[in-house]
Amino acid sequence: MSRIIGLKFREYGQVYYFDSGAFVVNKNDLVIVNTDQGLGLGEVVLFTDEVPEELNLEDIKPIYRLANDEDIVAHRENTEVAEEAFRYCRLLVRQHELEMKLVDVEVYHDRGKMVFYFTAPNRIDFRELVKDLVKKYRTRIELRQIGVRHETQMIGAVGNCGQMCCCRRFMRKFAPVTIKMAKEQNLFLNPTKISGICGRLLCCLSFEQESYESFHRHCPKIGKKINTSLGMVKVLRTNLFRESISLLTETGEEQEVSLTEWKEMAAKPSKRSGTDGIEANDTKQDEPRIRLKTPEPTPELPKSQDVKDAKDTKEAKDTPPKGKREKDKRRAAAPPRPPREGGKKTPPKPRRKRKRKFKPTKPKPSDG
Repeated sequence: MSRIIGLKFREYGQVYYFDSGAFVVNKNDLVIVNTDQGLGLGEVVLFTDEVPEELNLEDIKPIYRLANDEDIVAHRENTEVAEEAFRYCRLLVRQHELEMKLVDVEVYHDRGKMVFYFTAPNRIDFRELVKDLVKKYRTRIELRQIGVRHETQMIGAVGNCGQMCCCRRFMRKFAPVTIKMAKEQNLFLNPTKISGICGRLLCCLSFEQESYESFHRHCPKIGKKINTSLGMVKVLRTNLFRESISLLTETGEEQEVSLTEWKEMAAKPSKRSGTDGIEANDTKQDEPRIRLKTPEPTPELPKSQDVKDAKDTKEAKDTPPKGKREKDKRRAAAPPRPPREGGKKTPPKPRRKRKRKFKPTKPKPSDG
């Protein structure tokens, strides 16, 4: 009976899924499979009856055959070739004076290809390096640049917790980690505390992020003032492990309540405040309330009085202001200007040409 098995081609590599087909396969067995790069030798690490979500049943291919003694001997020889190629490549990097750091070398099972993993701050021109490697090993050479996280995964290191890094032990894919996760988990934003060996944020911050998100959905926002059965309280902090909330009461005392008690307190707000459980940012109970008086209705005037007021308003709009009236009077009293001679515009005066001053040049001394 065929089963879906998970294979690893390297100790810290990603898990790939294949169909066992007609072969009887046990855990930790070595099998030969067909890949896009040729034949590969993988180790069985898990069994599953369900197809992973990211794959379709058509994408899962059957294994080629079980590994024999010759395949195991070839695998050991490839390991020795990879170690020797690592030392030789580092020597070439020094000779060509390239700013790159070689991390690891991988040799395929049929030696049809060799992959050199390296890190570098910038792009590297390694064409001459590839030519020297091809002359030495007579196979396809690939230089693959990786990041600092993959470098730590390949080399391995001891983390801040005192154990081997998670990426080396069991992680196969890197999940995105943001500084927002550290803030939601109430951690000190100290780079030395929340960063790993690789210099990036700790991968373990994403392990408990789902639990923190579900807990914060039932908690009020930190810093808010809310009317409860204890009166107006301010939320100071939350604690996931205790499932509690720390509050600051009106008397200045800090009180810690469980999540169940908080829901009961928020459901029964105090009657002294008129907010009825609504969140308040800057409201204070002791401040006096300001009551606005409603405007009194204006008395109705008789019809004749309304008509008279409308006429006065119209006349006031039509009459110009006092300063404008005086200006119009001065213009009317001024005598008219005399007409110009001939009724034509006087031609402009011709511009005087400036005389150019010539400076006498000194005679050049003769050569004789």
